[in-house]
Amino acid sequence: MSRPLPRRSSGLTIIQTMFLLAILGVVLFFALSLLKKEAAPAVTFKTLSGEQISTDSLRGKVVLVNFWATSCSSCVREMPEMVETYQKFRERGLEFIAVAMEYDQPAYVQNFAQARALPFKVALDADGQAAKSFGDVKLTPTTFLIDKEGNILKRYVGIPEFSSLHQLLEQALTA
Repeated sequence: MSRPLPRRSSGLTIIQTMFLLAILGVVLFFALSLLKKEAAPAVTFKTLSGEQISTDSLRGKVVLVNFWATSCSSCVREMPEMVETYQKFRERGLEFIAVAMEYDQPAYVQNFAQARALPFKVALDADGQAAKSFGDVKLTPTTFLIDKEGNILKRYVGIPEFSSLHQLLEQALTA
């Protein structure tokens, strides 16, 4: 003979209460995982001019790191908007490093940067270590937005939706 499950004073059964606690636990787990920030890797970029720039030296600044290639049509298509984005936010402290992929010919990168008068720093990832350090970037363009504390706020694979990128930049620069 089965008896009904005892009820708590709130009218919920023990099983319902346990189910609600399990749901709350799952929600809490996901909420905490969203709060966990991924630190940008410790990388040193070598620019076309020979300057060495480490991610550690960029702490305190909001940074866009854009992996691209001269042979990538999407990269070439997004570059004018990247230039506009940099020009819009540089006075407020935005740093921008365009990192040419390992397979890109240095002479092509130099020519591209000069012909388009790129206003930001352009680096060569000659040995592919920067791309590997940033999660083994293979697809271009791939862009990382890094906050002032050196944490990755957003990773864009492909051309970013620039209005939402600008909103994130606004937030990061005012934080």
